[in-house]
Amino acid sequence: MDARAIIAGLRRGERPGAEALRWFAKGLATGDVSDAQAGAFAMAVCLQGLGDAGRVALTEAMRDSGDVLRWDLPGPVLDKHSSGGVGDCVSLVLAPALAACGVYVPMISGRGLGHTGGTLDKMEAIPGVVTSVDEARLDHIVRQTGCAIVGASGQVAPADKRLYAVRDVTGTVESVDLITASILSKKLAAGLEGLVLDVKCGSGAFMKTDEEARALARALVETANGAGCPTAAMITDMAEPLAPALGNAVEVAVSMEVLSGNRLAAPRLHDLTTALGGRLLALAGHAEGEAEEMIAAAIADGRAMAHFAAMVHALGGPPDMAEDWRTHLPAAPVIGDVVAPAAGYICAIDGEALGLAVVALGGGRQVESDRIDPSVGLSEVRPIGTRVERGEPLATIHARDDDSAEATARAVLSAITLGERRDPAPLILERVDP
Repeated sequence: MDARAIIAGLRRGERPGAEALRWFAKGLATGDVSDAQAGAFAMAVCLQGLGDAGRVALTEAMRDSGDVLRWDLPGPVLDKHSSGGVGDCVSLVLAPALAACGVYVPMISGRGLGHTGGTLDKMEAIPGVVTSVDEARLDHIVRQTGCAIVGASGQVAPADKRLYAVRDVTGTVESVDLITASILSKKLAAGLEGLVLDVKCGSGAFMKTDEEARALARALVETANGAGCPTAAMITDMAEPLAPALGNAVEVAVSMEVLSGNRLAAPRLHDLTTALGGRLLALAGHAEGEAEEMIAAAIADGRAMAHFAAMVHALGGPPDMAEDWRTHLPAAPVIGDVVAPAAGYICAIDGEALGLAVVALGGGRQVESDRIDPSVGLSEVRPIGTRVERGEPLATIHARDDDSAEATARAVLSAITLGERRDPAPLILERVDP
């Protein structure tokens, strides 16, 4: 095998076989493939594509470039992945709800990317929580609490870590083949027996159009099933934030309200959690309608909250998160409302602009070395279809100083359009089944 030959073949439109892709992924993990060769490979894939079989082969090769977890547990090992959106804290509610239903959830998650928040950053807004654990510790926490939301260790899919860094600086992030292999190599390395995918579509998502979201969802479902993991997807609306909060501590707070049984605190968040959880339990053999009711009941009766609190404590967080979560979450020193400049209905929200406003507040990273302020963000974001009068709040800003609060207020007003009444889009736009 030779990296130059594989790249040259790809450039000519030839699709490499599984053996060549295994060799290339191993070279990425060991360093035998150079950064220049990795970048050329990514560009060739971006321009020429791999085809369905090649996408499966690259995913399996990247999965197998490091450790693949093996489980011996008295229940199914399942997980969920989102393609990224604003106000999307489903993982914080779904993982413990699944655990309350007898499922084991080793949820390997990521940090914020661009305008979207990261599940690990949200977890680490809880004082004491450490999401970097080794495999032995992960095994212990999953067995003890039923779920663990953690980062990937250096031994999980190292080929993806290397290729992702190269893609980020070579303009090749958007390739469906490379996105698919990147997402699934890490998820499948967790030893899953079932996976549900939440592919976002709209202003707050990476995939802005139905066509883009549908292409990614189908590629993910076909590839994961081709690699031996039962998988389904839902294409869901991201024309507005999923929950009425954007930022780390404020999203944890909304999640805790839902886990406390208060569906009205974030009805779209609650309803999407039950839908995704029901679909995932159906992959494991439950009847789907009954499975959604199981997830909803686990949230309503407090069992999901108990599993979340146990997981938080096992990851180093406070032992009384279920009872006193409000006292543990960091609060920003400056809190104030953004008010409507005129009367009207909220008819459009630029979710990406809101997400970037939170990043500018310090709630995300502009460069990799930035430290996140977990206390900043937006809360009480009014949904599409809401009637507001002049001077009524559109959202609440949580900022570290007056200047950043003023800049964020201007950004929020630019991102929210007032006009004629418009009903919000359906929460679930399409299902993609195996």
